Amino acid sequence: MNTPIRILGLDPGLRRTGWGVIDCAGARISHVAHGVIAPKDTLPFAERLLCLFTEIEAVLTTWAPHEAAVEETFMNSNAQSALKLGHARAMAMIVPARAGLPVAEYAATVVKKAVVGTGGADKAQVGWMIARLLPTAGKTASDAADALAVAIAHAHARTARRVA
Repeated sequence: MNTPIRILGLDPGLRRTGWGVIDCAGARISHVAHGVIAPKDTLPFAERLLCLFTEIEAVLTTWAPHEAAVEETFMNSNAQSALKLGHARAMAMIVPARAGLPVAEYAATVVKKAVVGTGGADKAQVGWMIARLLPTAGKTASDAADALAVAIAHAHARTARRVA
């Protein structure tokens, strides 16, 4: 049997950053852990980013993933919101990179297609499929389900790259 690779999936957001950890051994995936990092809205912007940084770092320390995957941001019509989301996304990429992990990026449509079968799936469909694919995960908040979906998309992509 293949030695499992542990993958951290991150769905970045300034208010709520979902994270999910799976083990991947060949085509088999299994749930390890998941959660949501939610800095207080009342904190100054820099402290909210620091909270994301330290909490993602804690996830890395606790679950020791080998690789990380981050969902790419979609275009937002509000430039200020897009810029702030970009800062949160930077935390999701910098922390694993600083720890020496390879960090992959996936568009939301790619993530949804990997899990649901269509790039136009909604959050409810993603959550439903995560419950089917990772039954031991139990009930997941939508942000954590999205992060687990990112990890699954990465597991599929790395398997496809190995086969090709």
